[in-house]
Amino acid sequence: MNKVRTIEIVDQFIDNLPEEVQEITVELRKIILDSSPYLKEEFKWSMPNYTYNGLVCYIQPAKTHVNLGFHRGIELKNKEWGHFLQGTGKLMRHIQINSLQDIQKDIFSSLVKSAVALNHD
Repeated sequence: MNKVRTIEIVDQFIDNLPEEVQEITVELRKIILDSSPYLKEEFKWSMPNYTYNGLVCYIQPAKTHVNLGFHRGIELKNKEWGHFLQGTGKLMRHIQINSLQDIQKDIFSSLVKSAVALNHD
């Protein structure tokens, strides 16, 4: 992961998470940033968000799990990995990760790349 692309407020946020949630968050952050050189890390709505020509995805830690969310997730729902995405809102969808073993790097990376492509216009 290119350290230049991370921001200090997100580093501090992650440092204050419970250990298991912190490990999941760090791995998701790495997958997101490694998936696209276009993504910019920001801290919005009390969580890490990743943008490129608008909102792309976010990491939302909770007490016992972490959500990898997609701001335009409804548009990804129709792709082959749509069954991974949860949620009932108008646009956003997420994947709930309960442990490091739940992380499917290739699938998550493909989802991030597809989410970036939605904003490529």
